[in-house]
Amino acid sequence: MPDPYTTDAAVMSAVKERYASAARRSLSLAPDGCACCGPTGSDPISGGLYDQEEVPSQGALTASLGCGNPTALITLEPGQDVLDLGSGGGLDVLLSARRVAPGGIAYGVDMTDEMLELANRNKAEAGVTNATFVKGTIENVPLPDATVDVVISNCVINLSSNKHAVLAEAHRVLRPGGRFAVSDIVLLRPLEPALASIVALWTGCIAGALLDSEYVSKLTSVGFTDTSVQITRGYDRSDIETLAAQLSPADIPAGMDIDEAIDSLDGAFASAFIRAVKPS
Repeated sequence: MPDPYTTDAAVMSAVKERYASAARRSLSLAPDGCACCGPTGSDPISGGLYDQEEVPSQGALTASLGCGNPTALITLEPGQDVLDLGSGGGLDVLLSARRVAPGGIAYGVDMTDEMLELANRNKAEAGVTNATFVKGTIENVPLPDATVDVVISNCVINLSSNKHAVLAEAHRVLRPGGRFAVSDIVLLRPLEPALASIVALWTGCIAGALLDSEYVSKLTSVGFTDTSVQITRGYDRSDIETLAAQLSPADIPAGMDIDEAIDSLDGAFASAFIRAVKPS
C-alpha cells in the first residue's frame, strides 16, 4: 500500500522536475565544470560527502543530490555486480564500477532522461567501461531476478511514495546473500501532517522519509534480515534555517510561520546508513 502524505503522481512529477533541472544545469557546464556550481557546495544535506581526490567526474559531483556516500560505507570487491537505485548523474555508479573491476558491473537506474544523458556523459569523461545506465523507476527495476550482489542508493528511496515496492524490488534483484546498503534521510520522530503534505519537502528529502523504526520494519516485511540504521549526520537549527530559505513562502502551510516550521523540523530528521541482507 502506498505511503500516505500525497499522491504518487504529484510526488513523481515534482521529483522528476527537480532532478531534471539539476541535470540541465550540469549539462550546460563544460565537462570539467567546477563542483561548487552545483548543489553539493553549501547544502547542509548534500555538501562535503566526497573526497575530491576520489571523484571520477566533476560533472557527476555537480549533479549529486545525495545525503551520504554509500560507496564509502560498504566494502565492494572485484567481480561483484552493483545496482544504484536512482543513480542521477552517476557518481556512485562510477565509484562502484572502479571498485568492482575487473569482472564486475555497476548498474544505475533512473527515470529522468536528462540525468541518464548526464550520467553517460560523465561515464565517458571518467573513462569507465563497466558501468551501465538504464531507464526505469525504483519501484519497477528493469533487471532480472537475482542480478546483483549489492544494492546501493543515495537519498532517493525517501522520495518514493511506495517504499514497499522499492524495497521488494531491491530484494528481488539481489542474489541470495546479497546486501542492501543505502544512504537515506530518516525521521527521528513523526512530522506534523501539515509539514508532511508539502511536495517541496518531498523533493528536498524530508517529508517522504520513514521513521528509523519503520525502515527496519519495512525491510523485514519484504524478506531482509540483519537490518540496521546508523545515523551518519544530524542537522542543527542553522542547517534547517538554510534548508528553509530554499522554500517559497507559498510552501509554508497556512497558519504556520517559518519559525514554527523550523521548530517543528528541529531534531526531527537525520542522514543515515541503512543495511540489510537477503538471506542465503
